[in-house]
Amino acid sequence: MNDFPSLSRRRLLAAMAFSPLLLPVMKARAGSVDLSRIVALEWLPVELLLTLGVTPYGVADIPNYRLWVNQPALPDSVVDVGLRTEPNLELLTELKPSYLFWSAGYGPAASTLARIAPGRGFNFSDGRQPLQMARRSLAEMGQLLGLEGRAQQHLSQFDSFVASYKPRFAGRGGRPLLLISVLDARHVLVFGRNGLFQPILDEYGIVNAWQGETNFWGSEVVGIDRLGGFRDADVLCFEHGNDADVQALTSTPLWQAMPFVRQRRLQFVPAVWFYGSTLSVMNFIRILDRALGGQA
Repeated sequence: MNDFPSLSRRRLLAAMAFSPLLLPVMKARAGSVDLSRIVALEWLPVELLLTLGVTPYGVADIPNYRLWVNQPALPDSVVDVGLRTEPNLELLTELKPSYLFWSAGYGPAASTLARIAPGRGFNFSDGRQPLQMARRSLAEMGQLLGLEGRAQQHLSQFDSFVASYKPRFAGRGGRPLLLISVLDARHVLVFGRNGLFQPILDEYGIVNAWQGETNFWGSEVVGIDRLGGFRDADVLCFEHGNDADVQALTSTPLWQAMPFVRQRRLQFVPAVWFYGSTLSVMNFIRILDRALGGQA
């Protein structure tokens, strides 16, 4: 990201903050956990909990969750416990959670959180296959909370869900697909082969148009000028409550000259969490189908 010094501080910090970090998982055992009082300090474990049918007692940074994650929705009853990087430790202590979940290496040190409640961190990726990591994390959380059956049932349903949409893309042809999200008027986030959605593109026979560099999480911040070379690609641009940034970008002559803009192969689509788990992938598949499914 240091290659783009003109990227605004706010948008750069957002791009960095919304990419989970990988550090070794803290070894922890929940024992008998009160499922009604679990707090999740990062959005990956939020999704894992919701997948298991557990509504978190508290979640960090709910306003941005609703902008960037969108689905699954959080009930209004969930308590906002502050930023994901800096949760309100006093509030957490007052809430007396039965258990804390976070993304490993992200936010306060595990030793700090251990003074409040037992807990565990989950890794987003091994740098290569985040979807496989997500499946393992769901199974592990299910085992930890005594919900193994729910986890296995969901994974079976997930596999069936993925397979059910495959015929929708059988006649689409070989046109590559570029996945992006606007950061500001000069930069976008692109998603490459080690991203969460790549296995779905592979399963459906869709070529990922971005074959360039990516970071550990399967994404990369690039300048708008890098997109000019995509002359025969469909483009999906994920929104996240950033109308002003999108307007600033789309009004520029450079953007209007992009081949995919002139050819009307660009679609703006709802937010989907790029660093989530199976529910995010299912949301992506629905969005993909509405945009490109059933086309010859």
